[in-house]
Amino acid sequence: MIRFKHWFMAALLVMPGFVLAAQVDPASPEAIVRGVSKDVLDIINANTQDPVKQQSLADARLVPLADFGRMTALAVGKYWRTATPDQQQALTTEFRAMLVRTWVAVLSNHKGAQVDVKGTRPGQSADEQTVHSVVNQPGQQAIALDLDFENTAAGWKVYDISVEGISFINSHRNQFGGVIQKDGVDGLIRQLTAANTKAGAHGPAR
Repeated sequence: MIRFKHWFMAALLVMPGFVLAAQVDPASPEAIVRGVSKDVLDIINANTQDPVKQQSLADARLVPLADFGRMTALAVGKYWRTATPDQQQALTTEFRAMLVRTWVAVLSNHKGAQVDVKGTRPGQSADEQTVHSVVNQPGQQAIALDLDFENTAAGWKVYDISVEGISFINSHRNQFGGVIQKDGVDGLIRQLTAANTKAGAHGPAR
């Protein structure tokens, strides 16, 4: 079973209790994260007795935040080029479902976190920015968190997250690669699908 939760937990804590120190462009990466955080927390709090509805509404709100196609391609690595279009679509769908369900699960249990945004630095190109922040939670050590954004035709999109300097994409590329080497691309799809089905992550908004 492929498990994201431990590694991804710190990254997902960026959403609750988000505080900005200064006014920002409403279309900027910082403002996007702030707006989505409030909306998703409202969804979670309003639908605690209906997990299916909670998942579906959260999915619809979170999907615009990230470039799931690029994230999936980067995580699959060299095997993405050999996958058929149908396999690529299936991988993206299952990857997205897993990320969203993990996001919702962690947000439901970590409402007390606070995030201090330390600033934005340029990425590797003019269309990329990295938002650097520190996650603070009572009784726990602060965690450094970076969110990498790309300015696409559809606006700013997250394409990678790093916790304490460890890239989410890079850490899962090796994991996915091991599954593909053993069971092929379809084997990875089956594994992701099984995990999502077991968790009830396959809602109508996909």
